[in-house]
Amino acid sequence: MFGGPGLDQPPPSKEEIKAAEIQTSATVKTAAITCLVLYLAPFAIDAVRKLV
Repeated sequence: MFGGPGLDQPPPSKEEIKAAEIQTSATVKTAAITCLVLYLAPFAIDAVRKLV
């Protein structure tokens, strides 16, 4: 009742778990880089405006 769909499926294999870990790691790195770029964007725009 509370477990949701897929209770009758076998647990994921070690290869599936490893693939999911790699994908999760890549997603977290991409999110962190995106946050950094969005944080630095206003400073870069100001610097370019001062040069022009």
